[in-house]
Amino acid sequence: MIITGLERATAGHVYIAGHDFSALDEGTLAKVRGANIGIVFQSFHLIPTMSALENVALPLEFLDDREAFAKAEAALADVGLSARVGHFPSQLSGGEQQRVALARAMVTKPKILIADEPTGNLDGDTGAQIIDLMFNLHRRDGTTLILITHDQQLAQRCDRRLVMRSGNIVQSTDRMQETAIA
Repeated sequence: MIITGLERATAGHVYIAGHDFSALDEGTLAKVRGANIGIVFQSFHLIPTMSALENVALPLEFLDDREAFAKAEAALADVGLSARVGHFPSQLSGGEQQRVALARAMVTKPKILIADEPTGNLDGDTGAQIIDLMFNLHRRDGTTLILITHDQQLAQRCDRRLVMRSGNIVQSTDRMQETAIA
């Protein structure tokens, strides 16, 4: 929540894309966040009165992107939901809602994509497709992925893994070395 600017740090500073989040007013923080960070919440946070297309276009509209709906439609196609663009969240399965949330997070081509349990509500095949999409975005656009997961297979695909217990980092692992933190 602190990395995304949705909560303020009680001490220290958070710098994202050269901006000190602790020094920004709410309006500027929202614009900087919208331009640099994509967020996939565990509980989706889709707007129930908006279609899938409108939910995905929303962050682009906040950025005054004239191609918001065309880009949103392409993002929904990327997650396999071309046929569901006009459906409202209540008309979508949990897995489909998760894919709409991912499309919304990816549509701005963020520098950082943060996903909380991105495969939690998906079947195995759909989950694998979504994970592949996230890693492809990482490779294609240089997007930094921050994944919060209990899925060990997903964690193994990451270059660096941090293990937390009771709010503390107890292990840091990267492809080159493993360090236990006392």
